[in-house]
Amino acid sequence: MLPTPELVKEYIAAGLDCTHLDVEGDGHHFSAVIVSPAFAGKRPIQRHQLVYAALGDRMRQEIHALSMKTLTPEEFQQQ
Repeated sequence: MLPTPELVKEYIAAGLDCTHLDVEGDGHHFSAVIVSPAFAGKRPIQRHQLVYAALGDRMRQEIHALSMKTLTPEEFQQQ
């Protein structure tokens, strides 16, 4: 069974406190806008590592590709 965008969203939300989370995809490739206060003071690679940690082994087993836009709540409001 291929993961759905809704399922990927649930996976991320279960492991990371998000104030906004939008995931789109086709079962193989996904893109996400992830807004979390946990990203404050972190470089982009550190933000991605937090998301990968939330996804755990699913990143290797279920999700083939994930493009992310990671923002703090303040950055998200400024857009």
